[in-house]
Amino acid sequence: MSSFPALATRHATAPCLRRSSAPRTLYHALQQGTPDADTRTGAAHYLRRKLLESAGRPGDLPETPQDLHAWCDAGAARVAQDYAAYLAERQGGGARRYFSSRAHALHFLRAVAPTKLVDGSWLYGLAEHAANVRLAPLVTTYLEELGDGAADKNHVLLYRRLLAQHGIAAEDDGSLPDALYEQGLIQLCLAWNAADFLPEVIGFNLAYEQLPLHLLITSYELNELGIDPYYFTLHVTVDNGHSGHARQACDAVLGLLPRHGDPDAFWQRVRAGARLADAGVGTTQVIADFDIGAEVLRILQAKAPAGHGAHSNYCRVAGRSVNDWLADPQQMPAFLQALADAGWVRPGAPAHQSRFWQLLQGEHAEMFGVFSPYELQVIHDWLRGEDAADGQAWDERGAANQSPRRRPSFRALARAANARGAGVAAQADSAAAPLDPDVPAFEEALRTLQGAERRAALVRAMGPGEHWTPVGLRATQLFRRECFL
Repeated sequence: MSSFPALATRHATAPCLRRSSAPRTLYHALQQGTPDADTRTGAAHYLRRKLLESAGRPGDLPETPQDLHAWCDAGAARVAQDYAAYLAERQGGGARRYFSSRAHALHFLRAVAPTKLVDGSWLYGLAEHAANVRLAPLVTTYLEELGDGAADKNHVLLYRRLLAQHGIAAEDDGSLPDALYEQGLIQLCLAWNAADFLPEVIGFNLAYEQLPLHLLITSYELNELGIDPYYFTLHVTVDNGHSGHARQACDAVLGLLPRHGDPDAFWQRVRAGARLADAGVGTTQVIADFDIGAEVLRILQAKAPAGHGAHSNYCRVAGRSVNDWLADPQQMPAFLQALADAGWVRPGAPAHQSRFWQLLQGEHAEMFGVFSPYELQVIHDWLRGEDAADGQAWDERGAANQSPRRRPSFRALARAANARGAGVAAQADSAAAPLDPDVPAFEEALRTLQGAERRAALVRAMGPGEHWTPVGLRATQLFRRECFL
């Protein structure tokens, strides 16, 4: 009896789709449109609970705000030194530190999506107070997170496009662990309760905008695997400690220290807000938790209900019809083992040598279109085993040729595309006015509004759930031009 790789006993109970938890439900309620008063109150209660939970954790901020710039500079220097050591390690022949395969990297993009899809939202509540010059640095940061209304700079839209490029759904299908929503939920709670949590918003922004080592390594390894790193490299540049968001965050704290009241109490709340930036599952933990065997099981369990009943009774594995196997998603571990025993999969061999893969891709692929590009990459790398460390894409031309070669980076591929003129065409397409049913209605409504009502309508359209849409992008452009010079 053959044993399929990465299919240990601990994977046999890989979870099916989960029901929404209360935090996940609150996340979606805050992300979609303008929440009602009760939802905002629930968000405030959640924030207070998280602040209590993090109160005992050691903070990274200095004891006094006057030391912030030195703290920021020291942190940037430390990250630069660690990254130089990483580069030296890689140039010396060291393996990738984060991503064991292309599937691993794409799984990371999927797992951190709940946070990335609300990027910058913690500052949204300050937009309606843009007239306060003391808040100007933070409002500027929010507008820059929104790309100042440019589709190719809006952080959330960039991430959505990155997911779409690899067949990863931005919508929640219930399969991600609830813990992956915690960090994004905190940001949304801050977005809709800025008036009551202004010091915490400032502190969260201060901590979150500092450049972390994992961002640099992620960018490097995504590029190496042929995956567009622009969303991540954009944060490397815009968050720089000299004039970027990291420095702006320090300046904002110093500029907003109370001149009346208790500045020390305010600073302690800033520090509490900064601790919230470490809540939830961190980047390196997400990467370390990747288990390709469990992910294959999850994918097949999710597909089983749609596949059950769609196969002929002539399709049999281990004496049972495929329809029978797919009747219960919990049978997927045994089904995969039965495929291995019957020779439908060849562990550790090129994917195209497995009959199962030939059903998914090829000239006579009976199951063509059943799996998304992301799912195909996971299955492809799982079949190949350790050989998947070369980062081969599931649809790479010449994939059947296993001769070792240097894989081109994403930037190298992009330069080649530009040389062929593809980049010029893409730029022309992006400059065209978007076709969207909401844009005419929004512009018609704006024509009837003036003053405070017009500003309020623009701010609403710049909310976490809409700023990345054509209406939101247009609203951001108008807000920058009319309300925030």
